[in-house]
Amino acid sequence: MSVLTLDNISKKFAENAIIKNLQLQVNDGEFVSILGPSGSGKSTLFSLIGGILSPDNGTILLEGENINGKTGAISYMPQSPSLLPWKTVLQNVLLGQELKGTKDEAKAVQMIEKAGLAEYVHAYPRQLSGGMKQRVSFIRALLSPQPLICLDEPFSALDELTRLDMQKWLLSIWENHRRTVLFVTHNIEEALFLSDRIVILSNKPASILADFEIPFKRPRGEELFLEDDFFEWKRKIYHAMK
Repeated sequence: MSVLTLDNISKKFAENAIIKNLQLQVNDGEFVSILGPSGSGKSTLFSLIGGILSPDNGTILLEGENINGKTGAISYMPQSPSLLPWKTVLQNVLLGQELKGTKDEAKAVQMIEKAGLAEYVHAYPRQLSGGMKQRVSFIRALLSPQPLICLDEPFSALDELTRLDMQKWLLSIWENHRRTVLFVTHNIEEALFLSDRIVILSNKPASILADFEIPFKRPRGEELFLEDDFFEWKRKIYHAMK
């Protein structure tokens, strides 16, 4: 079943065409990554899906409902954790639910504990490392009731080892819940490790150059990075982007 459908989406700023006639479908429980060159319109695409911008042409459907220009329909995790400094970890995690009029504190505490943050349930963001803040931000997105989670390069500011730890943690949590995810990244290895599908955008005006189904079985471990098939797919994606 399709959760998100982008039907012939176009967007301009003045005379500058950013996205043109873009078609994309994301199905229930899929983890889909978007790769593309800098300035190709990835952030604009997320702003359109999130309702911050409206498309000039085309329709954005979420579970069959037109959400053009509608905010609050998706769960969004930006590059920076965007935690409220005056709220505790638990209060930040519950924020998405509270905005929708629901609150499951017991489940939130359970998720925080599974993230290895049991000692920080009532701590404030200033007491957390960068990786810890990203875990809290992802748990907030995961617990929000919207049917689609959009992740905008959430690990780009982390060092390489922390980034790998976060990728493995995100994958383990996602495989338990199988929420529908649209993930923006510049990192080919990250996209291959996490995704069911990889969508490659052209230079602007952005359209879809390629849409690959990734064949690696789940669950996945870091040993995948050393397998021949992984290197073959990395070359394939690299050449498609070129």
